[in-house]
Amino acid sequence: MDISSTGLRVLQQIAESGSFTAAAARLGYTQSAVSRQAVSLERSAGTTLFDRRPDGVRLTPAGLTLLRHARTILDCLAAAESDLTGTVPRTEVVRLGLFLSAGAIILPAALTRLTATDPQITVTTTEGTTPTLIRALRAGSIDLAVLTSRPPHRPLDSESPRLHVETAVDTELVLATPSTGKFAGRTTVHVDELVDAAWIATPSSNSEPLLGVWPGLPGRPHIVHRARDWLTKLQLVASGFGVTTVPSGLSPVLPPGVSLVHVEGAPPEVRRVLVARLPGRPTPAITAVTRAITSTV
Repeated sequence: MDISSTGLRVLQQIAESGSFTAAAARLGYTQSAVSRQAVSLERSAGTTLFDRRPDGVRLTPAGLTLLRHARTILDCLAAAESDLTGTVPRTEVVRLGLFLSAGAIILPAALTRLTATDPQITVTTTEGTTPTLIRALRAGSIDLAVLTSRPPHRPLDSESPRLHVETAVDTELVLATPSTGKFAGRTTVHVDELVDAAWIATPSSNSEPLLGVWPGLPGRPHIVHRARDWLTKLQLVASGFGVTTVPSGLSPVLPPGVSLVHVEGAPPEVRRVLVARLPGRPTPAITAVTRAITSTV
């Protein structure tokens, strides 16, 4: 089997991004160049590696098998390069992915604890939605992921082998509202009062749930603003331009002008915070970062 390191990097990026176009943008290639690499990989492997769908690309079982080996090969090449150039890192690096609000809630406390207990470990972070981070974890682009799950808490994906998952904490979904206006001074609202609310939501795709709107409302929600950045969303709330859902743990970092209220008349919306990694024996550094996260939530 004659496969280049470039081909393996293309495989990794397709697995993470879920499309040839997105992989090309990340690698700085043209889309046609990535397509040619994909065809070359399949020719060398003697089997179909990519399941080409209208909504993107997924790896076949054979593609996932090759991906597992690709991670090992690319890591070995990086280590060899460090040895040859004399740039062997003095610290252990853990690449951590986090869902969109975890950077404000979980990350600072976890890094503070890790600095005190394991100063030789360096953590690099990337932010994304749970589906995006699962793909990155499978692709080997990150080592560890902090994810969210909603009931009934099914497996994070259908691929095999299953990811190793630990529960960090269960947190309740609440409503962020302006401190002045319709819900001013209230600690609860009835779900029926939210039917005609102006919502500030996170843009979603077919593979990602709509974030920021109370789940299960009848009809089409009235979304007035779409933003991924939490600072943008909460500042819009503070200025009176809508409401949005947030995990209750976000309360310590709310800007002035934002109040949290609980929603009555509907089942509690519980979100589970998970720490996930690939199966197998973790490195001591990954174990230490996992421990720092789970002990601070």
